[in-house]
Amino acid sequence: MPLPSFPSLTSLPATEHHDLVAAPVAAALAAWPGAAEVAVVGIDPDLADTAAMSEAYDIPMTASGNCVVVAGARAGDERVAACVVRADTRADVNTLVRKMLDVRKASFLPMERAVAETGMEHGGITPLGLPDGWRVLVHDALLDEPVVVLGSGVRRSKLLVPGRVLADLPGAEVVPDLGR
Repeated sequence: MPLPSFPSLTSLPATEHHDLVAAPVAAALAAWPGAAEVAVVGIDPDLADTAAMSEAYDIPMTASGNCVVVAGARAGDERVAACVVRADTRADVNTLVRKMLDVRKASFLPMERAVAETGMEHGGITPLGLPDGWRVLVHDALLDEPVVVLGSGVRRSKLLVPGRVLADLPGAEVVPDLGR
């Protein structure tokens, strides 16, 4: 089966190139049956932010998935979710995600904490390899993309994943209209 690709990037099998991903991502890839369909591509780390990467490598924003970490609490119980939305949208945190987490207020996890708890770099957080107990909410629109660009846990590379396999990520919940 051919690896997902874009003409401007060189796709490598992610399961064979753990040096290009964060340690938690490598561990998740090793345990996930869908990993055989995942490619990793090296990029300039200064271009890791979605808009810069899309422009530099001629990748449509609709083919990129941004992963943001959101948290809220109810009765002292913190609830955390990673939201993966198409890059041309924003996660509906204040309404949809808040209701899904069943919290009064949902907000983005501070970046320092997200980095520390995921073991991933700022600008590279991805839905693969997240801490146990975190929900993974996936924007339904991403499933229709032939190839989706995701973080790899580090800024120097990205994962390329067929959109349809995002529904099979460990713990994934496909959410209609997650991105607005």
